[in-house]
Amino acid sequence: MNEQQKKKTMNVAFLIYDQVEALDLNGPLDVFIKADAIAAGSYHCYTIGKTKDAVFMEANTMSVIPTYDLKTAPQPDMIVIPGANPDRVVEYLEDDDFQNTVIQWIKDQYYNGTIVFTVCTGSMHLSKTGILDHHEITTHSMMLDALEQHNTESAVKRGVRFIDQGQLITTAGITAGIDAALYLVGKHHGPELADTIAKIFEYQQQKFKY
Repeated sequence: MNEQQKKKTMNVAFLIYDQVEALDLNGPLDVFIKADAIAAGSYHCYTIGKTKDAVFMEANTMSVIPTYDLKTAPQPDMIVIPGANPDRVVEYLEDDDFQNTVIQWIKDQYYNGTIVFTVCTGSMHLSKTGILDHHEITTHSMMLDALEQHNTESAVKRGVRFIDQGQLITTAGITAGIDAALYLVGKHHGPELADTIAKIFEYQQQKFKY
């Protein structure tokens, strides 16, 4: 990445929806927030929902209010799609309203050049979009078979923490989202920044190849 790209603030939109998995969302979010705190102007992070109404996180333990809705959000450079309980994700796949609004918005952004970064079962949300076609992809170990069944044009990989396909990044389960976020910070701004964040987290990150 050249110096001009490094200086550009990246708009990172975090999708939230009913029953979203807390660590899928908050792990990567905190990585990018810490990166911006250390390297000011590197990332502008915000949440986005179908509407600005509060939604419940997994098991209804807390409600969160998105910063923006689909119509008012700043143009994202990257969208982070956290997962949810496998049964809930399958329900969303069959929810025409969710598919025709939230998922269609993501699809439109992707084909306009926006990076899509799915965490855990978040990759399953894209199974009807064509975004995953002809890519290597992954998800939580509990959903690898389902991901393969729903995405016959993709190569589903097992035993990996995350896969970087350029405009598409997919991860394995839950904490793998932290690994991928640290990797992306290192890819965008150098491994020293990623290492600093991992030390702040007291997190045992794997060594990445950029």
